[in-house]
Amino acid sequence: VQLQASGGGLVQAGGSLRLSCAASGLTFSRYAVAWFRQAPGKEREYVAGYSRTGGYTYSADSVKGRFTISRDNAKNTVYLQMNNLKPEDTAVYYCAADASIITSQLRNYVQYDYWGQGTQVTVSS
Repeated sequence: VQLQASGGGLVQAGGSLRLSCAASGLTFSRYAVAWFRQAPGKEREYVAGYSRTGGYTYSADSVKGRFTISRDNAKNTVYLQMNNLKPEDTAVYYCAADASIITSQLRNYVQYDYWGQGTQVTVSS
Protein backbone atom coordinates (compact mmCIF):
# COMPACT_ATOMS: atom_id res chain seq x y z
CA VAL A 1 0.00 0.00 0.00
CA GLN A 2 1.29 3.41 -0.91
CA LEU A 3 -0.15 6.90 -0.65
CA GLN A 4 1.61 9.51 -2.72
CA ALA A 5 0.95 13.13 -1.76
CA SER A 6 1.92 15.92 -4.10
CA GLY A 7 1.10 19.48 -5.08
CA GLY A 8 2.68 21.46 -2.29
CA GLY A 9 4.85 24.48 -2.86
CA LEU A 10 5.49 28.10 -2.07
CA VAL A 11 2.65 30.52 -2.62
CA GLN A 12 1.84 34.06 -1.59
CA ALA A 13 -0.97 34.80 0.83
CA GLY A 14 -4.27 34.78 -1.01
CA GLY A 15 -3.06 32.22 -3.52
CA SER A 16 -4.23 28.69 -4.19
CA LEU A 17 -2.83 25.20 -4.34
CA ARG A 18 -4.33 21.82 -5.05
CA LEU A 19 -2.90 18.83 -3.25
CA SER A 20 -3.29 15.32 -4.60
CA CYS A 21 -3.10 12.00 -2.84
CA ALA A 22 -2.87 9.00 -5.15
CA ALA A 23 -3.25 5.50 -3.76
CA SER A 24 -1.88 2.20 -4.90
CA GLY A 25 -2.66 -1.10 -3.25
CA LEU A 26 -5.99 0.06 -1.86
CA THR A 27 -9.25 1.45 -3.17
CA PHE A 28 -10.04 4.86 -1.71
CA SER A 29 -13.79 4.45 -2.12
CA ARG A 30 -13.67 1.71 0.55
CA TYR A 31 -11.60 3.70 3.01
CA ALA A 32 -11.89 6.69 5.25
CA VAL A 33 -9.47 9.25 3.79
CA ALA A 34 -8.33 12.48 5.36
CA TRP A 35 -5.86 15.31 5.08
CA PHE A 36 -3.86 16.38 8.09
CA ARG A 37 -1.23 19.04 8.50
CA GLN A 38 1.60 19.63 10.89
CA ALA A 39 3.44 22.87 11.43
CA PRO A 40 6.83 22.97 13.18
CA GLY A 41 6.45 22.54 16.90
CA LYS A 42 2.74 21.81 16.68
CA GLU A 43 0.60 18.71 16.83
CA ARG A 44 -0.77 17.11 13.71
CA GLU A 45 -4.07 18.78 12.86
CA TYR A 46 -7.03 17.36 11.00
CA VAL A 47 -7.98 19.39 7.93
CA ALA A 48 -10.70 17.53 6.01
CA GLY A 49 -11.75 14.01 5.23
CA TYR A 50 -14.15 11.45 3.86
CA SER A 51 -15.73 8.78 5.99
CA ARG A 52 -15.96 5.24 4.61
CA THR A 53 -19.58 5.86 3.70
CA GLY A 54 -18.57 8.82 1.55
CA GLY A 55 -19.59 11.62 3.85
CA TYR A 56 -17.11 14.33 4.57
CA THR A 57 -16.23 16.67 7.35
CA TYR A 58 -14.04 19.70 7.71
CA SER A 59 -11.75 20.92 10.37
CA ALA A 60 -12.46 23.85 12.59
CA ASP A 61 -13.34 27.27 11.26
CA SER A 62 -9.78 27.98 10.17
CA VAL A 63 -10.26 26.33 6.76
CA LYS A 64 -14.02 26.40 6.26
CA GLY A 65 -14.96 28.20 3.10
CA ARG A 66 -11.37 28.05 1.84
CA PHE A 67 -10.46 24.36 1.56
CA THR A 68 -12.43 21.72 -0.35
CA ILE A 69 -11.83 18.00 -0.34
CA SER A 70 -12.84 15.93 -3.35
CA ARG A 71 -12.03 12.61 -4.87
CA ASP A 72 -11.87 10.87 -8.21
CA ASN A 73 -12.64 7.20 -7.72
CA ALA A 74 -11.61 6.35 -11.27
CA LYS A 75 -8.14 7.74 -10.57
CA ASN A 76 -8.12 6.52 -6.97
CA THR A 77 -7.06 9.99 -5.95
CA VAL A 78 -8.20 12.44 -3.29
CA TYR A 79 -7.65 16.18 -3.66
CA LEU A 80 -7.49 19.14 -1.34
CA GLN A 81 -8.20 22.43 -3.06
CA MET A 82 -6.86 25.24 -0.94
CA ASN A 83 -7.89 28.79 -1.75
CA ASN A 84 -7.17 32.11 -0.12
CA LEU A 85 -4.17 30.65 1.63
CA LYS A 86 -2.84 32.33 4.75
CA PRO A 87 0.63 32.22 6.34
CA GLU A 88 -0.84 30.16 9.19
CA ASP A 89 -1.66 27.42 6.67
CA THR A 90 2.07 26.76 6.32
CA ALA A 91 2.70 23.14 7.26
CA VAL A 92 3.50 19.72 5.93
CA TYR A 93 0.29 18.22 4.62
CA TYR A 94 -0.32 14.50 4.87
CA CYS A 95 -2.98 12.25 3.48
CA ALA A 96 -4.08 9.22 5.43
CA ALA A 97 -6.40 6.28 4.92
CA ASP A 98 -7.96 3.59 7.04
CA ALA A 99 -10.43 0.82 6.34
CA SER A 100 -12.07 0.50 9.72
CA ILE A 101 -12.43 3.81 11.51
CA ILE A 102 -15.87 5.23 12.08
CA THR A 103 -16.93 8.80 11.42
CA SER A 104 -16.43 9.92 15.02
CA GLN A 105 -12.78 8.84 14.76
CA LEU A 106 -12.13 10.65 11.50
CA ARG A 107 -10.27 13.54 13.10
CA ASN A 108 -8.00 11.35 15.25
CA TYR A 109 -4.73 10.84 13.41
CA VAL A 110 -3.66 7.90 15.57
CA GLN A 111 -6.51 5.84 14.11
CA TYR A 112 -5.08 5.80 10.59
CA ASP A 113 -3.05 2.89 9.30
CA TYR A 114 -1.75 4.33 6.04
CA TRP A 115 0.04 7.61 5.48
CA GLY A 116 1.50 9.48 2.58
CA GLN A 117 4.95 10.99 2.84
CA GLY A 118 3.77 14.58 3.24
CA THR A 119 4.02 17.61 1.00
CA GLN A 120 5.24 21.00 2.17
CA VAL A 121 2.99 24.01 1.81
CA THR A 122 4.56 27.39 2.53
CA VAL A 123 2.52 30.57 2.41
CA SER A 124 4.40 33.84 2.42
CA SER A 125 2.89 37.05 3.70
